[in-house]
Amino acid sequence: MTILIINNKGQYNHRIQRALKYLNIPCELVSNDLSIEEIEVKKPKGLILGGGPSIDEGGLCEDYIKHFKIPVLGICLGHQIIAKTFGGKINNSENESYAKVKINILDDENLFKSLAPKMEVWSSHKEEVEKIPDDFKILANSELCDVESFKHRELDIYGIQFHPEVHHTPKGSVIFENFYNICNK
Repeated sequence: MTILIINNKGQYNHRIQRALKYLNIPCELVSNDLSIEEIEVKKPKGLILGGGPSIDEGGLCEDYIKHFKIPVLGICLGHQIIAKTFGGKINNSENESYAKVKINILDDENLFKSLAPKMEVWSSHKEEVEKIPDDFKILANSELCDVESFKHRELDIYGIQFHPEVHHTPKGSVIFENFYNICNK
């Protein structure tokens, strides 16, 4: 019942692991260059694609998303990798910064259960999803970003532009608990 956190070389990946451990959610932080077979041996219940410096450093994440039929949560770069994998478009943000942002939750989907209608988050806006893939719907937006969160219409694949693992996102733990519940359906 472990959730694998895919380390995309971002500064917050260890915080994701720590946040899950505080919530007693079984997890393991692994490199983004593990083979499909190495991940299969671990029998993950879900994948969290962590952040990183660039869309080009996402390792084998696109392969993982396509291969495994388990819930996936992409955070920041992970969110962008999901969009790219399914045909979305990534671009540089007009507002390049880390900032505290209030997001508007447009769909109280499983990931945002008990958090609507607004949530304060710590969001990264260097690169962001400009156009979501056809099979996705937007779950949240903000004044800075039209796509703070999305979900595949049929699969349990979610992306968030913000960072639930830092204390600047006061209710970030609820996102992780909700994702864990999705993984245990």
